[in-house]
Amino acid sequence: MTRALWLLIWVWLPVAAMSEPDELNHQILSFKDLEGWAEDDHAAALDVFLNTCPDLNDPDWGALCALAQQRPEAKPFFELFFRPVLIENEKPALFTGYFEPELQGALQPDARYRYPIYREPQASKINDPWLTRREIETSGVMQGRRLEIAWVDDPVELFFLQIQGSGRINLSNGQTIRVGYGGANGHEYRSIGVELVRRGIYQVHQVSAEVIKNWVRRNPVEGQELLYHNPSYVFFRKLNKLSASAGPLGAMNRSVTPMRTIAVDPAYVPLGAPVWIEKEGAGPLRRLMIAQDTGSAIKGPQRADIFFGTGDTAGRAAGKLKDPGRMVVLLPIQRAFAMLSEITP
Repeated sequence: MTRALWLLIWVWLPVAAMSEPDELNHQILSFKDLEGWAEDDHAAALDVFLNTCPDLNDPDWGALCALAQQRPEAKPFFELFFRPVLIENEKPALFTGYFEPELQGALQPDARYRYPIYREPQASKINDPWLTRREIETSGVMQGRRLEIAWVDDPVELFFLQIQGSGRINLSNGQTIRVGYGGANGHEYRSIGVELVRRGIYQVHQVSAEVIKNWVRRNPVEGQELLYHNPSYVFFRKLNKLSASAGPLGAMNRSVTPMRTIAVDPAYVPLGAPVWIEKEGAGPLRRLMIAQDTGSAIKGPQRADIFFGTGDTAGRAAGKLKDPGRMVVLLPIQRAFAMLSEITP
């Protein structure tokens, strides 16, 4: 797992953790069946596809990537060499969102910047599971190891940085550093949103990232105990070669693109594949995106997390997204028909 992409699983984890129904349906569609296809910016999708397609080792994908690198007209390229394949089971489609948070920090601790972002210690790498969140933060086990990347000023934002698994730290000296997922302590994630619902503090439809943050801040003692309810702890690595203008790294170790990258379940959707999105709900979305990321809560053929970008505005938009719809995978023609023949009695 290259990135702990867990936005919104405080609500959806119990659903995601359920076993998937075995019955899968594959259907090859026409591009005319894709609502809004003709109106999309296919060139923008092709640019994102080119960002990761050179990493695809499969011959079918490799041939199409080589052709895409010649910069053909985008819409005919997708229509000529791909076929839309609807892959679904009994679970309805669900779209959520994620983003790259920005935190305020410093390279040395002081009265304001007191909460460290850690690299993974060797003990955690060789012991699975290692210590819990509570033990890591209260036992003093991390002191004196020189594992601090930076210190930030808000423990709640640090907790949610661990949920996202990557972010930007705006330093007090005016510089910015990028951090990405660097490992975990091996304990299973426990949803603090679900815990708030279990306690009767909120109903499911009321829970969001901002609601949780505000409750923890209003109730600092109980809030800290709520954070300890999740024993999982994420460590980071400093991303020295990632430019300020680039998006965070996804599961393919390449930068993701706002509103063109989605996280998928690679058991059903190949990483690097174009995916047509028909999101319903508030602000319907019809767009060709590229599957460049994964997440532990993203399970099933009709489950996707949409990357919204960096900062608070993107975070608020991502946090509101819990919508139904449909996603259709674009597969190389021979791969699409081979998949259909494999499941035909």
